[in-house]
Amino acid sequence: MSIVVALILGAVVGWLAGKVGGREEGVVASMLIGVAGAFIGGIVSHLLTGNDQAYLAFSWSGLLWSFVGAVILVITLNALQRRPHHNV
Repeated sequence: MSIVVALILGAVVGWLAGKVGGREEGVVASMLIGVAGAFIGGIVSHLLTGNDQAYLAFSWSGLLWSFVGAVILVITLNALQRRPHHNV
C-alpha cells in the first residue's frame, strides 16, 4: 500500500475513532491517531487471534482492527487528559 493511501485511511480511521471517543482533532492529529491505531490494532489482533490482520496491505479486517486500535488510543488519551471539574 502506498504511503499516501495509508495516511488517507489513517486520517479517516482516526477521525471516526475521535467521533466515537468524543474528541475533536485536526487532520494531522486524526492521521496520527489512525496510523498509531493500526499498530495497536495489529497487536490486539495478534493477541486475540494469532493473526496480524491490521498489517495487511488492505483488507476489511485490517481496517476494522485499525479502527479498534484507534478507539483504544482515543479512550486512553481521554483518560490521561481528564481534567478535574470545578464547581462554581
